[in-house]
Amino acid sequence: MDTGEETTTEIRTVYAAVSGKPNPEPTKLLCFKVYKRRWFVLLVLCLLNCSNATIWLTFAPVADQSEQYLKVTLEDINWLSLVFMVVAIPLSFGTTWMLDTLGLRITLILGSWLNMLGALLRFLGTLPSDRYKLQFPAVMLGQTLGALAQPLIIFTPTKLAALWFPDSQRATANMIASMSNPLGILLANIISPVIAETSAQIPKLLLAYAVPACITCLLATVGIRSSKPPTPPSAGAESSGSEPFIQGLKLLLKNKPYLILLLCFGSGIAVFTCFSTLLDQILCVNGYTNDFAGLCGALFIVFGIVGAGGVGVYVDKTKKFTEVTKIGLSLSTLSCIAFSVVSLMPHQKVAVAAVCSLFGFFGFSIYPVAMELSVESSYPVGEATSAGLIFVSGKFI
Repeated sequence: MDTGEETTTEIRTVYAAVSGKPNPEPTKLLCFKVYKRRWFVLLVLCLLNCSNATIWLTFAPVADQSEQYLKVTLEDINWLSLVFMVVAIPLSFGTTWMLDTLGLRITLILGSWLNMLGALLRFLGTLPSDRYKLQFPAVMLGQTLGALAQPLIIFTPTKLAALWFPDSQRATANMIASMSNPLGILLANIISPVIAETSAQIPKLLLAYAVPACITCLLATVGIRSSKPPTPPSAGAESSGSEPFIQGLKLLLKNKPYLILLLCFGSGIAVFTCFSTLLDQILCVNGYTNDFAGLCGALFIVFGIVGAGGVGVYVDKTKKFTEVTKIGLSLSTLSCIAFSVVSLMPHQKVAVAAVCSLFGFFGFSIYPVAMELSVESSYPVGEATSAGLIFVSGKFI
């Protein structure tokens, strides 16, 4: 028996045979157990998600320094981040198939290697060289490898929570794994300006992001030995991903509650993406400084992580996925409307900061809950397929 097994109350489910004919095996006894190494797998996913997010937005906070060092235009620097959006859409369906068919282990290890190779290529490509002038193409190729890794990482939380965690911890595990991505965005916005104060420090900045990517790749390759534990932690994990990929897509397109959630939450993802990307431009044109815009972005993420933590624990205890999602979407909508009004008013720093905090608190808090709800409402479709399709809808919208 695995040494990482926790001592828990065994949940035994007995299926009695109801057939009138004699049955040599009248009952089937299932024992659900959880294993301590589920926390290690969750840690690896969190580190990988955070590392990938820092690679995604490495250059955005230091666009001017990057432009000078790489000797390209500001538009070219913007494409170093936009390539993640471009690559994610066509790869999303392949990623969902890989997760539900090939398993969690292969998907995470492949994602960690792509993430590491992209980070190393960016660093090596920016080293000073008189013979080769391929710095920007090398950095773009490294960003593309990171973009290839993103769907493999960002679609994984619901699958990991379903396979490794009991029902009482699924929403919390999904929340922790999902919120590591905005945490990485926050770290990128803090670390990049601190390290790369001048253009000459761009290679040092890329090295700082490459080291965690290498460590995380090592942990994933060596530490993750299986896609799922020896015994399932819940009845849902026992039948996880029971439908083939194509059949699962057909079932989702016929599932009215799921389609409503896809439209509503997919629109929410699109709004949050636009808000995160255009916050500086929205505020600066109305007289606010770049520093204040950065503060609002930080408040948006910090309060979102706090809200997600509280809501995740609450939903795990009450199982009120639908109610929390409805309330969260409604309050997020009101916060978004308030921001669209307040941001147009000059000299309203306190109001703008408060609205950004509320927008992040209500919006981010429902992300892991809505993803779990998509899995619950689409059973027996695989977790990666149901959650991944919602993520893709946000990119299209």
